[in-house]
Amino acid sequence: MTALETGGPQATLDAVRDLVPALRANGKATEAQRSVLRENIDLLDAAGVFRMTVPHRFGGLDFPLADQYRILAEVARGCSATGWAAQIWSAASWVPTLFPEQAQEEIFARGSVRVSAGLTPTGTLTPAEGGYTLNGSWKWISGCAAADWFNLSAVPEGTDGPPIPMGAMVPASQVTIVDDWDTTSAAGTGSATVVATNVFVPAHRTMRLPDLLGTGSPDRSNTGATGRNYPMVPYFMVIGAAVYLGMAQGAYELFLDRLPGRGITYTSWTDQSQSPLTHIQVATAADKIAAARALTESWIPVLQDLADAGEQPTLAQRATLRGQIGFCVQLLREAVEILHSASGASVIHRDVPFQRFFRDLTGLSLHALFLPTANLELQGRVAVGLDPDSAFL
Repeated sequence: MTALETGGPQATLDAVRDLVPALRANGKATEAQRSVLRENIDLLDAAGVFRMTVPHRFGGLDFPLADQYRILAEVARGCSATGWAAQIWSAASWVPTLFPEQAQEEIFARGSVRVSAGLTPTGTLTPAEGGYTLNGSWKWISGCAAADWFNLSAVPEGTDGPPIPMGAMVPASQVTIVDDWDTTSAAGTGSATVVATNVFVPAHRTMRLPDLLGTGSPDRSNTGATGRNYPMVPYFMVIGAAVYLGMAQGAYELFLDRLPGRGITYTSWTDQSQSPLTHIQVATAADKIAAARALTESWIPVLQDLADAGEQPTLAQRATLRGQIGFCVQLLREAVEILHSASGASVIHRDVPFQRFFRDLTGLSLHALFLPTANLELQGRVAVGLDPDSAFL
């Protein structure tokens, strides 16, 4: 057994913490490249990050939610873009555990795997012998250049009644990546467009979206009270929150690192760390981060206890979780905005790492699944007795 396997989750966490300075040093180059540096990917792979959600029977580490959360937060503390992409690769690599056993054997064949996902059904699946033919394009596919597989949502054609979107697992070798990712935020996440043209997908590598959002396929080995059968959207929300928290914590640390010897221009303050206003700003930001962390982490034992019992959360729990994670994203954005406003004009230089964390967190707070307003509206609708008006629970 390797040191990672014998050391368990703590060994991977310690390894990733040791990588934080290297990930942070590579942040500027990752942004300039518009995708995560290969060096960062290889470092995380060696630390076991891309085996975290792979089942033991395929040579994976199979970490529980709490450990995945802690590890991905550390990655994001080092590099915001690398953290975001690693979260996608890792969480989307958990999704195949919901697929039939034959699909799992194919996807997890190497033990370490990176999956990118496009959950918006912007493609079509045409019935073919033994499966479907997939065509379409999917935008915002984070980490696509380094993915091994893609989970792409599409609408089946030729069905009786309203078509139900499906997820299709496709090897990276069968899709094309369009070089169209050029943004002011999250540039290093490499979230470009992926195109599939007449790609055959065998039936065992497809699943109806409601099944993916529910309890998965019955034709798989890890059913029941395995401790890993989390509900997909709540799982994604908590794992994603870890990355927002890591970004905010990284920004907080970088702000404090810049304070020594800095004055406040056009004032009598020659040392910003002596300013009462700065004290209030630092404390307020720290408390918003702490509040977001506590609220997010309160959901981890809830989801884990349900998975251990082979149960699923209620509609009210799902809606509340989405609303509260959205609120946490809002708190974290506000915390970093406060620190940015206290950083002085020099913070806009690209060689100041803080500005990259600020821009990435601000931009990624607009992500449709984590958007605070949309999530709080959903929580409120269910709280007052209305239909959630969303399948993504």
